[in-house]
Amino acid sequence: MTHDPITAELRKSLRDRILVLDGAMGTTIRGYGLDESAARGERFKHNEKDILNNGDILSLTQPDIIGDIHKRFLEAGSDIIETNTFSATSISQSEFFVTDPRESGKGRKNPEFFQREVLENPFLRDLAHELNVQSARLCRKWADAIGSDTGIKRYVAGAIGPLTVSLSVSPDHDDPGFRTVTFDQVREDYKRQTRALVEGGVDILMVETIFDALNAKAALVAIQEVFAEDAVVFPIIVSAAVGKGGDTLISGQNALALWNAVRHTQPLAIGLNCSLGPDLMRPTLVELADVATTAVSAYPNAGLPDPLSPTGFPCSPGDMEAYIDEFAASGLVNLVGGCCGNTPDHVAAIAKAAGRHAPRAIPQLQPQSVAR
Repeated sequence: MTHDPITAELRKSLRDRILVLDGAMGTTIRGYGLDESAARGERFKHNEKDILNNGDILSLTQPDIIGDIHKRFLEAGSDIIETNTFSATSISQSEFFVTDPRESGKGRKNPEFFQREVLENPFLRDLAHELNVQSARLCRKWADAIGSDTGIKRYVAGAIGPLTVSLSVSPDHDDPGFRTVTFDQVREDYKRQTRALVEGGVDILMVETIFDALNAKAALVAIQEVFAEDAVVFPIIVSAAVGKGGDTLISGQNALALWNAVRHTQPLAIGLNCSLGPDLMRPTLVELADVATTAVSAYPNAGLPDPLSPTGFPCSPGDMEAYIDEFAASGLVNLVGGCCGNTPDHVAAIAKAAGRHAPRAIPQLQPQSVAR
């Protein structure tokens, strides 16, 4: 396996200062006022299903806008920017390009459907590969350009989202044992995404917005298999979303269970994102900071969804600065940013808060004596 200088470099940086992630790609895209025609471009002009909500496709149809968003986040102070690939898998892209059999009464989505219509679909396979490669290259271009201009090295994280299906929960309340996909199908789709992100030039692989720990497990197995098969290694960030109440993942695991499930992968950082906003996220963040022997990240939503707010979320840049300032002052974080509702202005405010505090001290494992 090849040497991985990036992990050592980033581990040192995370001990020296609090690093800053970017903000919400979807929220920022909406600020450009795109319509369905603009999202489709010429390439997808005749697609049967609407694709305006397929933000990942804009890396192909509106690359200048996606590049401008990366540039704005970097200028706001992001040390790490994410690729526009949250849904860049065959499974997730199928929502926009494959007819749901339930709509015609011809069946339901099940493993046979996903194997035949999605995973073995050449169009979806090639599209997912292109989305990941081109998104990573676009991100790389701007990270290197702003890094060169400022003299501050910037990094690219390959965003690996949670998929639109669950391995832990049945979608059919009358058949609790039913799953729409298998573990191996999810693992294979994630392997394809991982290889394409690596081809595009990422520095980090980020398994994020985990609502289902088994989905995340499939992603991490896929990443480890790519490392072994391709003789490569990259730092991994693992980030989960907590559910109502803020004390467990949506699929039920608490912070300790999450850490124990992923610690064998030796992640660069583990943390929380999206979720319920910074205030309701905090209790789980405290628990995670107490048990994790690696860096801890937090990039929360700008509060709970609020349709009356300009961004769809109520927290202003000043509000987010105050929340992140408190996280940092309490010694909870090494890496901060924003998820839904966080614009470049929010990230600039978050970066100010991060710059005022030392990072969380990362605990070291103490060797334990064995009784004889």
